[in-house]
Amino acid sequence: MKDQEKSALPLVATHWGAYRVETKGGRVVQLHPFELDPHPSPIGRSMAGTLNDACRIAQPMVRKGWLRHGPRSGDNQRGSEPFVPVPWDTALGLAAQVIADVKQKHGNEAIFAGSYGWSSTGRFHRSQGHLQRFFSLYGGFTGSVDTYSPAALGVILPRVIGPAYEIFNLMPTWDEIAVHTQLMVAFGGLALKNSQVNVQGVGIHSAEDRQRACRAAGVQFVNISPIRDDTADFLEAEWVALRPNTDTALMLGLAHTLVAENLHDRDFLHRCCTGFERFRAYLMGESNGRPKDAEWAAQISGLNAEWIRGLARRIAARRTLIGVSWSLNRADHGEQPYWMALTLAAMSGSMGKPGGGLGVGYAAMHSLGQPASVQAAGLPVPANPVKTFIPVARISDLLLYPGQTIDYNGQKLLYPHIRLVYWCGGNPFHHHQDLNRLLRAWQQPETIIVHEPWWNSLARHADIVLPCTTPLERNDIVSGLFDNMILASRQVVAPFGEARNDCDIFAALAERLGFRDAFTEKRTEMEWLRHRYESTRRQMQERGTTLPEFEAFWEAGYVENPPPPKPVMLAALRANPEANPLKTPSGKVEIYSETIASFAYDDCPGHPIWLEPAEWLGSPLAERYPLHLISNQPRTRLHSQLDNGVTSLDSKIKGREPVTMHPQDAAARGLREGDVVRVFNERGACLAGLIVSDGVRPGVIQLATGAWYDPQQTGEGASMDKHGNPNMLTIDRGTSKLAQGPIAHTALVEVERFAGELPPITVHQAPATAPS
Repeated sequence: MKDQEKSALPLVATHWGAYRVETKGGRVVQLHPFELDPHPSPIGRSMAGTLNDACRIAQPMVRKGWLRHGPRSGDNQRGSEPFVPVPWDTALGLAAQVIADVKQKHGNEAIFAGSYGWSSTGRFHRSQGHLQRFFSLYGGFTGSVDTYSPAALGVILPRVIGPAYEIFNLMPTWDEIAVHTQLMVAFGGLALKNSQVNVQGVGIHSAEDRQRACRAAGVQFVNISPIRDDTADFLEAEWVALRPNTDTALMLGLAHTLVAENLHDRDFLHRCCTGFERFRAYLMGESNGRPKDAEWAAQISGLNAEWIRGLARRIAARRTLIGVSWSLNRADHGEQPYWMALTLAAMSGSMGKPGGGLGVGYAAMHSLGQPASVQAAGLPVPANPVKTFIPVARISDLLLYPGQTIDYNGQKLLYPHIRLVYWCGGNPFHHHQDLNRLLRAWQQPETIIVHEPWWNSLARHADIVLPCTTPLERNDIVSGLFDNMILASRQVVAPFGEARNDCDIFAALAERLGFRDAFTEKRTEMEWLRHRYESTRRQMQERGTTLPEFEAFWEAGYVENPPPPKPVMLAALRANPEANPLKTPSGKVEIYSETIASFAYDDCPGHPIWLEPAEWLGSPLAERYPLHLISNQPRTRLHSQLDNGVTSLDSKIKGREPVTMHPQDAAARGLREGDVVRVFNERGACLAGLIVSDGVRPGVIQLATGAWYDPQQTGEGASMDKHGNPNMLTIDRGTSKLAQGPIAHTALVEVERFAGELPPITVHQAPATAPS
């Protein structure tokens, strides 16, 4: 097909990019990358083949035991019983009756609809938006706050500098870095693979070209990470392979050198910050008897003390940007690296100057580091009448311990007794830690209802499964967070089997429960799209940007969404802190926070501090489990989305997720490239296919998240996962009492060659069905 013919095909937009879709006879033939995208994501290759594959859900399903016995708690057959196909009318009737019964008998607080996940793209068809709109109109639900990605940083930053999303918007862009930055110190790296995705969509992948422009301009990069390819080869970064979870100690060692050698920015610290002297007493050992000098930091991090001092001098001598990846907050005491990075940046002399200071999450997704545009209007969601919520990563605790009280961000939260879980647009068997513990928790609710296109791990562990559509099967407007394009995503094929749009499923339920008109506002899909686009046009017009009318936009397929001018981050504060206060209690950067100190949390005191992780290579447990597990984001899918697709499947080794190990560690265990290995600790075990590479630090293994959980034996119990899901091994506890975020990157394991016959991968096939 010629380029001109391709550009006339309808667009479908996703989290990983936009594609022109070629169809024939009602089936997708091929997805062609959007003609304006210089670096299209290979994830798109998986979309056509998975549309009608063996694990697509064709009609509503109900777990056999639930259909026979009805709702009940502690049912250990969830995840192991066959499913019964039922008509839509039956499935909707069962779901509506459960929802009504739970509300009547136990109140709306007993319904958990804090469903988490990236779901599908679209400003209208965002599944969590429909879920929350539905239950908010029906009296409310127990919800969740924060995310599994930047949970800890999303709580700590508003306390000490300002709202996290304002920091994402204001931090130096790649273009600003290319012009002004001389040195970028990247704690956790700048993994380009993560830039292929963006929450709610990406039009053009420009991150690689912008990073290349930075290197061409002479910016020097330091990659502080146990994984070498956390920065792209073309950046020619200095790779510093520290022990995982020791970044805060390294930052303290750098800060000590700045003070000891009188290199810190005393003027900025005095005028624009509060609490530095109290932190300084800790740093220099005056309050605790142990200076946090380079030798101290070297012993913890495994680095060279003189190198630490040298980096501190480089930071002070150059326009420096301190970058901190999102990965660092997914560890024990995950708040500390961000608070300490903020402190180090404030000391550096570059904060409040172009290209300098602090940046958070570069390359965590595509939009971070890009000029930030205003997102198009989405589906309106009413306020939730129920005020009960949990930190998102405390889902197992919620289900296991009703009535328990926990600390969170200065509050006391009480776990309600959840009778019904309604989940759509995410997969907790991907996101959540310690899956054996989650399996026990998952048996506690009386009913679990899910919307899913495929038989992934979530669908297999539900009671009522309602099949929903994919982006290829519906119309929507796609406008990613901070992205510079608004795209018309067109339906190109009919829904698979009996699959329905999430909005239509909820509309049918709302009709049975008596509030369909309130839920739909009597609008069809296309009427909603027109309504939300016109709202966006009005908002843009007020900002001085004129968008075309809806018909012209829909016909063209996309429109550029230019970003507004961006000020230099904290330049106004540096110029006049009294006239330009921050959104903190003091109006300044809070190196010491009186508010956090007042909470009296033993695991998050009033200033940045080194706290030993629950598991790390310096702990006694390392004698038994001597390898630190890094479960980072995959390059072949988005989280667990499209794990059943060709791009993900092609990367597997003998059907298992690949795990990377240093040659030294492989030799010590008699392992070779291509072996299937068992990765294990006290929490669980999984199989993986071995890659041997010096691109990981000795003592570290890397196993990406997202392989669909595939237990050797189904049901509750500590069964081995056959497929390579690292959350069999991770710890399920909060970062601290402040944020209660996940700590997936704090985990020690051991690895051995798997002995015996390899069990088959079964999760990419449909589960057993049974007659009613």
